[in-house]
Amino acid sequence: MKKVFIIYNQDKPLAQELYQKSVEYFASKKIEIVDKGGKADFGVVIGGDGTLLRSFRNFIFKKNLYVIAINAGSLGFVTEIKKENMIDEYENFLNGKFKYEKRHILEVEIDGQIYYALNEVVLSKAGITSRVLRVDFKTNGEYMCTYKGDGVIVATPTGSTAYSMSAGGPILKSDMKAVVITPIAPHNLSTRPIVIGGDERIEMKIGDEKRVGQIIIDGQTNKRITSAEDIRIEYSKFTLNLVIPRDRNYYSVLREKLKWGDNLC
Repeated sequence: MKKVFIIYNQDKPLAQELYQKSVEYFASKKIEIVDKGGKADFGVVIGGDGTLLRSFRNFIFKKNLYVIAINAGSLGFVTEIKKENMIDEYENFLNGKFKYEKRHILEVEIDGQIYYALNEVVLSKAGITSRVLRVDFKTNGEYMCTYKGDGVIVATPTGSTAYSMSAGGPILKSDMKAVVITPIAPHNLSTRPIVIGGDERIEMKIGDEKRVGQIIIDGQTNKRITSAEDIRIEYSKFTLNLVIPRDRNYYSVLREKLKWGDNLC
């Protein structure tokens, strides 16, 4: 008997409705619903992109566990499967006729504690009225650069269409193995985002001992940071196996969701 672990946004009536339909469907297929990702053969997330960001860690530690993400939110850039196609996608998956992408994840180490980011890691000022932050970067042990401004964003290809894009960073195709570093409100005209290889190990720290910043991971984890703390970021060995629509084209998603390439006049 196959087993599924379902997470849904309990604050959204549509997500609740789709959850009930999913429960009924899986019961009809003799699929057991379990209470942990580690017990499951596959996972289902019902909600918006934020629901997936909050829950993806439940699905990455078991090899070959696939996640079907149903959009019950507004944008649905990562939760791509539309509600009207939900049952069809379940059928396709159970029949082995599905597509998926391995979404890369960042492993973040701060003082020996490990965190995981699907979208991005943000190091920023501790408050709006705080002074400019200087952030020193190394890659693979070599000095890279110093960013001076409100902070920096270190994003995966998945996260490149989120906060990083809003801050002026480039879009990376979702299956690339790369990282984009995007400054937030830089204090000079020559500071620009940069794309580096996913095999590089990033180290960053606050460059002024009098300054205090904050680390925000996927908009969830918020931690105060001082210049005494080193932050290490690299690609995790874990990935999120995300089921995508069989007829999906990445560039059509950009056009539909982000209005990429639209004529504005």
